[in-house]
Amino acid sequence: MMDYQILFNIAVAIAGFFGGWTLNRIYIAIDRLDNDVRSMPHDYVSRDDYKADIREMRDLLGKIFDKLDNKADK
Repeated sequence: MMDYQILFNIAVAIAGFFGGWTLNRIYIAIDRLDNDVRSMPHDYVSRDDYKADIREMRDLLGKIFDKLDNKADK
């Protein structure tokens, strides 16, 4: 018959294994998330670039509308 100490040691070893495995998976997920967050500026447009592009588009559309208004007046 198995001694209770052996069963306890096996239970602690199994719990330790699954605890370590869980912590490892959490570390890997956090590391992957950190890499994704750090690569965001490369994947998305920054706010300043977006504002500059919108300003250029508004200026261009303003010029087009001015030309159309002048053309309609003649």
